[in-house]
Amino acid sequence: METVIQKLFNKGCVEYSLLEDGDRILIGLSGGKDSLMLTRLMAQRARIWKPKIEVEAAHVIMDNIPYESDIEYLHGFCNDLGIKLNVLHASFDESTDPRKTKCFLCAWNRRKTLFEYAVENGFNKIAFGHHNDDILTTLLMNMTFDGAFSAMPPKLAMQHYPLTIIRPLCLVHEKMIAEAAQELNFRKQKATCPYEEVTRRAEMQNLLNQLLATHPEARYSLWRSMMNIKAEQLPVSGGYSTTIS
Repeated sequence: METVIQKLFNKGCVEYSLLEDGDRILIGLSGGKDSLMLTRLMAQRARIWKPKIEVEAAHVIMDNIPYESDIEYLHGFCNDLGIKLNVLHASFDESTDPRKTKCFLCAWNRRKTLFEYAVENGFNKIAFGHHNDDILTTLLMNMTFDGAFSAMPPKLAMQHYPLTIIRPLCLVHEKMIAEAAQELNFRKQKATCPYEEVTRRAEMQNLLNQLLATHPEARYSLWRSMMNIKAEQLPVSGGYSTTIS
């Protein structure tokens, strides 16, 4: 299965121009199966001459929540791959915005810590382990709850930081990663987050799984739909389009 994943990883990197000569890429390593697989693939890719890239990993510890990361395992994992692991520390104050959940505030501050560290240390890209299922789930979430046809693009230039976010696993299915993680004996984190909650994302993930169980090809149709927008057949501001094709 790792060979299949590697082919899809390479295809995604080429198709969406994710890697360029001279890139310094910081990998967000949470310790989950997706980020472990991404780190493994990126470390292997960094050994190839063209395009020549440099990669390091970063793991963020939130100091004010009782969450135990297996730092020793993550250090060993990265050492075996020949890349540096940067362990960063952060915290959040939930009183700053009582409307937001602890889960949201934790996730946002983790990312902010990654972004700031990347800028301060000369990285131009951050790689996240979002896979194909994550992106399609986000598409369904945004359509259902926000009324927007949008998702997580494979490549996104940030507005407030001189960074580009890349998602090299964008074409890889979650089941593939789960199977490969077992084959490669990836170790799970010692404990789950105490603030982990059932979210809208989890609801949409279940919906996507139900849809794929009924019609497996829906995965590819949903993906293609994001690049096959027929604006003339959609409502427009102020009324509805009268164009008939």
